[in-house]
Amino acid sequence: MPQGNVLLLLHAHLPFVRHPEHEEFLEEDWLYEAITETYLPILELAENLEQERVTSKFSIALSPPLCEMLADPLLQSRYLRRLHRLIDLSEREVQRTRHEPLFNQTARHYLESFRRARAVFEDEHGRNILRGFRRLQDAGRIEILTCGATHGFFPLMSRVEAVRAQVRVAASNYEKHFGRRPDGIWLPECGFQPGHDAILAAEGVTHFCVETHAIAYAAPRPKYTIYAPVRTPSGVCAFGRDIESSRQVWSASEGYPGDVDYREFYRDLGYDGDEEYVKPYLHADGVRRNLGIKYHRITGRVPLDQKQPYNPAAAAHRARAHAENFLFNRVEQARHLRRTLHRTASVLSPYDAELFGHWWYEGPQFLVELLRLAGRQSEVNFTTPRDVLAAGGPVQRSTPTLSTWGDKGYCEVWLNPTNDWIYRHQHVVEDRMASLARDHRDASGLLRRALNQAARETLLAQSSDWAFIMNADTAVPYAHKRFKTHVEAFANLHAQIRAGRIEETLVSSLESRHNAFAEIDWRVFGPEEGR
Repeated sequence: MPQGNVLLLLHAHLPFVRHPEHEEFLEEDWLYEAITETYLPILELAENLEQERVTSKFSIALSPPLCEMLADPLLQSRYLRRLHRLIDLSEREVQRTRHEPLFNQTARHYLESFRRARAVFEDEHGRNILRGFRRLQDAGRIEILTCGATHGFFPLMSRVEAVRAQVRVAASNYEKHFGRRPDGIWLPECGFQPGHDAILAAEGVTHFCVETHAIAYAAPRPKYTIYAPVRTPSGVCAFGRDIESSRQVWSASEGYPGDVDYREFYRDLGYDGDEEYVKPYLHADGVRRNLGIKYHRITGRVPLDQKQPYNPAAAAHRARAHAENFLFNRVEQARHLRRTLHRTASVLSPYDAELFGHWWYEGPQFLVELLRLAGRQSEVNFTTPRDVLAAGGPVQRSTPTLSTWGDKGYCEVWLNPTNDWIYRHQHVVEDRMASLARDHRDASGLLRRALNQAARETLLAQSSDWAFIMNADTAVPYAHKRFKTHVEAFANLHAQIRAGRIEETLVSSLESRHNAFAEIDWRVFGPEEGR
């Protein structure tokens, strides 16, 4: 019997960004960067651990928008084109830096990494890496959770039909990609509201994750706080996030990613290189942007122009040391909890997957070292929420409180003066979509297509990413444009459906540009009794 369980959970999500009308599009780069730096390394490390027969497991939540993009032939071909350009650039970099030993070893590191990424992506998985994740789950190596259909923030939706549609579409989309219904769900932004567990139960979901205070202030107060799942009134189990283990990893100031030997994110060849030299690898507009080749390490609190050269071997050594430290701390934590609680505790350690590889370049190395080390000891068991529940044992009944994992924990990130204006429009769209689903229980031909596209536009408008971007003050114009685009598209479809004069050109255009969820059925927005 282990002293405790560690539930390592990676949440992989990006907003649905697909622009076939443009040959190149800046925001599509979000996906391509994440594939190279995060998703492919995570997939490969899981496959390597399987070959090594390492018993440690982890979980990953793959959001439906991300799954739809990863399975899209257009985006797959565009990603491969980008990868070929990176390989070409890194080959040139090996030659350019041949008289600079420190930079040359890093250039060779990138060339090898990009070539390996191409092999994993194209040769081993036929451009669709979801197949690899699905096989690993079928083999019992990982657990894959779903998420809201478009990562919509459930607590700020206007009606239960809207929340239910997000869950139903997510479950159907998961079944399309992974051949089974999902057991677990990552609630978008960990946003939970009492009563929503009944919606999850109706779709066969057995467990979800919440922020720490959702369990700490649950009613009644759980005896084991966040260190054991609780069963909600609907029978779905909730796992609460452990702050201690989370902070060790995600905090750049207190955690591992801020180590001086790790790669500096904000120095990139796209900005440092000679303009004419890097221009062929930029977009046609010539605007400088990150290319993914970075030659400097964090160094310390010094200006960017004083950063020291990056050493991949030294960084890999630090990743192993940090993995050893993390495991040591989990063992000590498990021992303490065992003495205190008189039972095997389960410690949930959830992170944004994109932290590993994209923001923290050495993150995948840390993960693989950690899971290898964990497989060689018996005091803590690195496992999954599904396996914890399958092991049986009594689970306390309790109702988690309203909560999110954003700043201050109670929705403020997604409802503040930077973004509050979107909800009066989103709620009108939700009301009208529910009305369309109630009034049109049967449809065929062009009407059916228009109703399904109206449902897609509703879901895409609900994405929490738009409010998050507005709050973070990053790609704000794009977030504004995307939200308004989907609201306007829905408004046009709604008006034409109500008037009985649907323009096929409008429907076809939207189906081509906003093509997520080919399997969608507009009636998911209908009343429960009509299901």
